[in-house]
Amino acid sequence: MHGTIDGFSYGMVTPLVGYVMACLGSALGLRCTVRSLSTDRARKPGWLALGATSIGCGIWTMHFIAMLGFQVRETPISYEASLTFLSLLVAVLVVGIGVFIVGYFGTRPTPLLVAGVLTGLGVAGMHYMGMAAMRMNGQLGYDSAVVVLSVVIAVVAATAALWAAVSIRGFLASLGASVVMGVAVTGMHYTGMAAVSVQVNDASHSAEGSSLLNVLPMLVGPLIFLVLAAAVVMLDPLLIMGDDEPRRPAHRKGHASGGRAADRAGEFDASRIDFEDVGTADGGPWSRETFAGPYTSSYDRRP
Repeated sequence: MHGTIDGFSYGMVTPLVGYVMACLGSALGLRCTVRSLSTDRARKPGWLALGATSIGCGIWTMHFIAMLGFQVRETPISYEASLTFLSLLVAVLVVGIGVFIVGYFGTRPTPLLVAGVLTGLGVAGMHYMGMAAMRMNGQLGYDSAVVVLSVVIAVVAATAALWAAVSIRGFLASLGASVVMGVAVTGMHYTGMAAVSVQVNDASHSAEGSSLLNVLPMLVGPLIFLVLAAAVVMLDPLLIMGDDEPRRPAHRKGHASGGRAADRAGEFDASRIDFEDVGTADGGPWSRETFAGPYTSSYDRRP
């Protein structure tokens, strides 16, 4: 028999909390990726890895918080721990591949497209692997067309996120991009859930084995990591102030651009020195000497 699915058994609590976690992971990932662009090569992999893990943990946490609200009235639901944590590993690794590609090769069309497709497929794979970890008295079925749509949304969202990771500058701009990414990730999740149907083997009408106590302990580790990653970001002045551009050393020259140095009171301009009648007053051999530039000079010798 067909199971009765309720994807919002706690109302809007689980979608909103899941959305916040997706935004948090995306924001941390964006800021860490931006930070990698303004640091030396030795520290670049560390920032990229932190960003990839933050995004992966945020997406994974969003998925399973949202799944707390997923119930089938005729059967209890639980999750296999090994497959659940494997889906987390897949999310982090595949997102990491995309982040490292754009971190080192930029947002040129080819690397961006490759990274976006790989990351989108990884996010979708994480979602459906997490669904495969569900244990219930029945079997899951999927609407193929809706599944394809969810994968397309994941690829587009991942490509946009990776582009934003290396293109968006400034704290507020990155924050806005993370809000949009949160919408895309959440939309992909609920599009995928719309494709789900359940064929129940034996209706038990039992509330025992609820997924709440089964999932919450598995969320502790990723949540702690996101808190620690947020602390790292908040304690980095370059990130929190939004100063994303590498600092360029000041050039010390004898003259300033635009003629500003020449206008400063008391400044000595040695680019052109005109000695009028030098030597005529004291009978010297030189009547006029003009230095037209640092490497050229012309002079007239008095006969």
